[in-house]
Amino acid sequence: AGAAVTVREARQRTVHPARSLTPAATGEEYPWLANASNRPSSVRSTVLSVEEVPVCGDVAEALGTAPGGTAVRRRQLITIDGEPAELVASHYPLDIARGTALAEPRRIRGGTPTLLTELGFPPRRSVDRVSARVATQEQYTALRLPGELPILRTLRTVYGDGDRPVEVTVMVKAGHLYELRYEFTPEA
Repeated sequence: AGAAVTVREARQRTVHPARSLTPAATGEEYPWLANASNRPSSVRSTVLSVEEVPVCGDVAEALGTAPGGTAVRRRQLITIDGEPAELVASHYPLDIARGTALAEPRRIRGGTPTLLTELGFPPRRSVDRVSARVATQEQYTALRLPGELPILRTLRTVYGDGDRPVEVTVMVKAGHLYELRYEFTPEA
């Protein structure tokens, strides 16, 4: 039998996805990291790997790439107060990422929205697809999940000018520790 897990509202964090497209002011920290929690915390992004990889499934579809096509993938682990909070895998078209900081294994000052804007591909619109899933062994271990808990998986497609996909990100969070807050305005 798995361990019982109690969700305590004091531990649960609210994430505001709309803040993720905001470029940072020059020299400032990426706004998403600065606003990632409901209370003061230490938020850190650690780059796990940066490499050119074949893409498939919903990532290839979102990028508009044939299955098996190649993209630059940046994998990161986000920690809050030293605890693993989220696994992030961002994918970029080769013609955007090759030869830029997106393809280098280091943190990007101000975050990728700032860099994409500087490269001439400003984020204009984002579409999220959120689902609950069973964690893979890698996710279970990296997020230190305390039992058989679902993860929240977000597939985010960021579009630039001409509705071109400029970034496709898969974000995985421990389902018992997070809620996502979306705000909408009526469509005309």
